[in-house]
Amino acid sequence: MLVGATTPIVSRSVVLSCRFWFQSGPIDFKFVGRNKHSQSIKNPLSNFASIRWNRKVNSNRSAMEAFTTRASAQPLRNADELIDSVETFIFDCDGVIWKGDKLIDGVPETLDMLRSKGKRLVFVTNNSTKSRKQYGKKFETLGLNVSEEEIFASSFAAAAYLKSIDFPKDKKVYVIGEDGILKELELAGYQYLGGPEDGAKKIELKPGYLMEHDKDVGAVVVGFDRYFNYYKIQYGTLCIRENPGCLFIATNRDAVTHLTDAQEWAGGGSMVGAIGGSTQREPLVVGKPSTFMMDYLAKKFGIEKSQICMVGDRLDTDILFGQNGGCKTLLVLSGVTSLAMLQNPNNTTQPDFYTNQISDFLSLKAAPV
Repeated sequence: MLVGATTPIVSRSVVLSCRFWFQSGPIDFKFVGRNKHSQSIKNPLSNFASIRWNRKVNSNRSAMEAFTTRASAQPLRNADELIDSVETFIFDCDGVIWKGDKLIDGVPETLDMLRSKGKRLVFVTNNSTKSRKQYGKKFETLGLNVSEEEIFASSFAAAAYLKSIDFPKDKKVYVIGEDGILKELELAGYQYLGGPEDGAKKIELKPGYLMEHDKDVGAVVVGFDRYFNYYKIQYGTLCIRENPGCLFIATNRDAVTHLTDAQEWAGGGSMVGAIGGSTQREPLVVGKPSTFMMDYLAKKFGIEKSQICMVGDRLDTDILFGQNGGCKTLLVLSGVTSLAMLQNPNNTTQPDFYTNQISDFLSLKAAPV
């Protein structure tokens, strides 16, 4: 019996590799061909949007384990054509709008131009260290006029996901992460423990030592955490392994992040990987490339996903996020992904278009006839 999946088809020659899950186990398929139509894959997390606390989340959470496409991305040559073809632009932040605390050249003018054309702008980041309100202050500090309603961070997504499954208010959330997650959980009315406060805690490994944990923890949320330590690994592991039905939620699995504009730093995926390794459990990921935030945004603003262009600097999060959501995609080379990485024969994730940075919207015009 097929659990369920939908298969994207792209406009150029493609190789599609899919794994469908049957009750008897996974079976892999590969398709090669051409088609001019497009559909989006259904993200595994959307299977959980209607799950309530009293239903067991089991190993069949994913209808499709893997999906890849291979096609040649096109350089963006006519920005106006792309701009006119959509109503909404979703921008990643790190590597697209800024790097570290430095604004990327031409961003204010580009955003002003898009607003003048009546485009809706939304900013989605996998960085969970800040709440929406805190990100609003960062935009303001950088001289950008962005409202809190236009900002969606993975810290907010974690709290929104718990609300979507009616997570009980009498249960607690253990947080391996920073202040952004705590603030969003508080705004959503959830009890929490952990966070930066546990960064100073140590375990005294003496003979016979048994670490206690709160039996009322019903979810462990893991995000980027500069105060990560062994205490948090053990506490989160105990909650997930020993508390019946305890959820393991990851804000994102980004391998690297931009803490400064000088180099790349280990990202939230390293913390998620540690908990996954100790629990032998796969997390529910609420940030990109999961479509949870895309579905949330589409419902909140009444957006047709075909009228959205996702702009980002990462193939494995931003571009997949857009593709999984059925959107147009634009890769900018101002962040993590280089042209060499994009054109590497082993790269199977291809955006619709690519360009150097979003300010190219101001200069790339159609060639005169």
